[in-house]
Amino acid sequence: MAFSYKPLWHLLLDRGITKTQLREMTGIGTATLAKLSKDQEVSMSVIHKICIALDCEIQDVVQIVKKND
Repeated sequence: MAFSYKPLWHLLLDRGITKTQLREMTGIGTATLAKLSKDQEVSMSVIHKICIALDCEIQDVVQIVKKND
C-alpha cells in the first residue's frame, strides 16, 4: 500500500490555492511540501495542519492506493 495526495492537489485546484499558499497557510516547510508532491509519507501532524487550514477531512487530502508489484 502507498499514499497518494492527489485529492489534496485537486482540492487546491478547485479552491484556487497554490502550493506556496498552502505552505504559508499551514506553516509546513518546503521539504515537507516536496514529500507531499512525491507521494511520500509525512507525519499525521502535517495532515492535521492541512485539514485545519483547508477546513476539510483527511480523505480530502490523502488516499491509500494499492502498489502494483
